Amino acid sequence: MKKRFLSLLLAFLALLPLLTLTGCGAVRTEPRPVESEPVSGESASGEAVAYVPLDDRPDNVERVVYLAESLGYALTMPDRDLYRTALDGQPLNENGTQYGDRAKLFQWVLDQEATGCDRYILSLDQLLYGGLVSSRDLSPEACVLPLPEGGSIHVSQLLENLLAVLAEDPDNVVWLLDSVMRLANVTVGYQGARLEHYNWMRAFGAQPRETLAEADLTIENVLETYWRGPGGADPYDGAARQMEAVSADDYFQPQRFVSQFIQSREQKLRLSDEVQRILSQPGHEGFRLLIGIDDSSLEDCMQKKEIAYLRRGLRTGADGEALDWLLSGVDDLAFKAVARMYLDESDSRVPWSGTAAVRYFGGTEDRPACDYDFQPLTEIMAEHFAFFRLTDQSSNHLSAGLQILVLTQPAEEGQKKTYYTELIQALQDNRANRRPTVLIDASNGTYGTAFHQALTKECELGWLLSYAGFLDMAIVTGTALSHGAARYAALNRGAVTDSMDRAWARTLADSVVKDFCYKNIVRNDLLTYIRNNLAGDPNNFWVPDIDRTAIQTRLETGMDAAAGDVLRNLERSNFAVSLEPYEERGWGGTALEDYRFPWDRAFEIGMDIQLGAFTEPHKKVLGLYVQ
Repeated sequence: MKKRFLSLLLAFLALLPLLTLTGCGAVRTEPRPVESEPVSGESASGEAVAYVPLDDRPDNVERVVYLAESLGYALTMPDRDLYRTALDGQPLNENGTQYGDRAKLFQWVLDQEATGCDRYILSLDQLLYGGLVSSRDLSPEACVLPLPEGGSIHVSQLLENLLAVLAEDPDNVVWLLDSVMRLANVTVGYQGARLEHYNWMRAFGAQPRETLAEADLTIENVLETYWRGPGGADPYDGAARQMEAVSADDYFQPQRFVSQFIQSREQKLRLSDEVQRILSQPGHEGFRLLIGIDDSSLEDCMQKKEIAYLRRGLRTGADGEALDWLLSGVDDLAFKAVARMYLDESDSRVPWSGTAAVRYFGGTEDRPACDYDFQPLTEIMAEHFAFFRLTDQSSNHLSAGLQILVLTQPAEEGQKKTYYTELIQALQDNRANRRPTVLIDASNGTYGTAFHQALTKECELGWLLSYAGFLDMAIVTGTALSHGAARYAALNRGAVTDSMDRAWARTLADSVVKDFCYKNIVRNDLLTYIRNNLAGDPNNFWVPDIDRTAIQTRLETGMDAAAGDVLRNLERSNFAVSLEPYEERGWGGTALEDYRFPWDRAFEIGMDIQLGAFTEPHKKVLGLYVQ
């Protein structure tokens, strides 16, 4: 009998890890449809922010809404058609174009001012050019808009008039978001461009250019370096020419495209310079300019000259505090603006500051994380620390309030498991000691699915303050710190509400599910299916026109299968609702619905996230979750 009991006990103990992972015994509240979410007094009376997005991708719309609501803001946005980007073959916007309606967007901002709005986050790439994609293809004619009464006006004059109106109210806080153009001006699936065209243009853009001394950084000198490499060499004679024979076709004529590329960069740089000129004038002290650096390169390319030039025009206030910033990353600009706005307003008497420590696992933090970064991870992190007013205490990480764990690409291929196992142990230690933690996957997919599977099995994903890993490394750093630093500040203030918690939970679930399930599993399946089974292009489902219903079905089936373990992990997680005193609540049921391809391409998806009511903290007894 004793032997049988012992055998049963051993068998039970052997099952404990599995039972822990599945969350056996935890109470699951039923997820509510998003449209039936109760509107609390807090969300209904949230501070209004007028927001013109970069474009209509989820990171510029849904995710920004979640972040804003998690901090007590209520975003007001124009109709989607006014800022939508349409790829080739897709239905055009109401203005008859593939890009946003600039005239109506300018009027929309003026309408918000007339209603008494005093907070703005405005994408200049959308207002001036109709979105990020169209900002890469600028002619002098594209910068001139017709007037309803006849005649025309340059977009720079429209912008100057708009900023003059906003400057009239000294209580206005206006965040302007701008970008340094990436090294290729074409976008795959837009205006006939294919991947080989993008590669050709990027190779040309990345060619080394003549170095300029600090004293020679004038806009005219920067423009001249577009055509001049080191020692007067022709950039066209570099790697770009080597690709010409492969890439040239009836549509893509390299010389013509290079001319268009140079013209677009010149227009973009001159307009960015004009924005800085306007803001340097008295009366614009309430304005903030945040410039993001789009896909870059290690080469001393044309983009480096633009960065150096624009950096000289960044303002500081009378107190020496920065009013403008230039940081790596573009798709995370709105996240940064919302978070910094909250930090600035969290206590107007004493500027917010926090302590943070970053620990890297993988051994390559001293180099760029991918081919699209021009700085090492350490430098990107330091710049973002300064932006979010975080004091670095990495040398003594236990003394820091906010913990940041970063997985880099592996320095040694054979040590991959060791690297992520060490990170998981650090995360578990932080959880046991209640240290608020941000997790960043900066590995650029080099660990496959192994890291994410281990996290799902061994860690409490829903306890993280924030997570990012889906996009390029500069962007994931800005994304994770935007959400993590803001949540940490809100918890420090002790001012979170149920509606704020629910918005925060959605943004965490969005990050985790898309990275763990879509990016690394479902998307790879879709890429193969679209190319091999449908003979289509994953970058645009309309050219050639393929069976989009079949793609949608495969997306839904794939996500339902891939997301199960991650959702169960979230549902069995607790999360902090207060730091002093430390308090937690439990996640309720979590469900995903309305999967969609916002640009009808496979790169990204949108989805709605349903949440059940939060619960009392989940507890573990002998490895089992109970309540």
